[in-house]
Amino acid sequence: MLKKRLIPCLDIKEGRTVKGIKFENLRDVGDPVSLAKRYVTQGADELVFLDITATIENRKTLLQLVSQVAQEINIPFTVGGGISSLDQVEALLSAGADKISINSAAVSTPQLINDIAQEFGSQFVTVAIDTKSVNEIPLVHTHGGRQPTQQETTIWCSEVESRGAGEILLTSMDHDGTKTGFAIDITAQICNSINIPVIASGGAGSAQHFSDLFQQTNVSAGLAASIFHNNEISIPSLKSYLSKNKIAIRCK
Repeated sequence: MLKKRLIPCLDIKEGRTVKGIKFENLRDVGDPVSLAKRYVTQGADELVFLDITATIENRKTLLQLVSQVAQEINIPFTVGGGISSLDQVEALLSAGADKISINSAAVSTPQLINDIAQEFGSQFVTVAIDTKSVNEIPLVHTHGGRQPTQQETTIWCSEVESRGAGEILLTSMDHDGTKTGFAIDITAQICNSINIPVIASGGAGSAQHFSDLFQQTNVSAGLAASIFHNNEISIPSLKSYLSKNKIAIRCK
């Protein structure tokens, strides 16, 4: 059995780490470099860095900040935000990213998934999918969750896999920041319909929520932000809790 991963997420706006609820009312929660160093020390399995306004502001990811974070960590590092070309992917990998994450550009230009996978390898390609229920149908949203599409989430996940993505980062906008638990139903449905790893994001508020996620779905990893940023639960204590609940996790 593959061991489950615990992944803190740095949502970046104007060079600072921010967090909101359901993608709104963002507040500053700290310096990304300092937070990244803290999570390495605590034993995080990976780190995700998302420049959440890059697409909206029609600019590239903050390359210098990516490089600064990469120099301070020694765990797998995924970077996303505003990526729309192979040149940008190459620049980010050269700056220290281990994987890149695409979202809006993947929806508008699905061929980009194929191109990145063919040029760099599927293992470098994470497709982030922001999903929200509209009339009880889970639909993909782009541009930091601001733009709904008519693309059904489950269908898009299957297409993403067929185009060569190595991993999916699934965020439930309905659960994001609520601390009421992960979106178990759609997460389980997607995990059972595809064969690539899924990272679940949105809703983590307690150690029990991670336990429920790992016991009730086949996700590869659980991602969280505010509970880690605010020291509501530490990664070592979370790993200890999961281990006691007989969930295979990666030790530090």
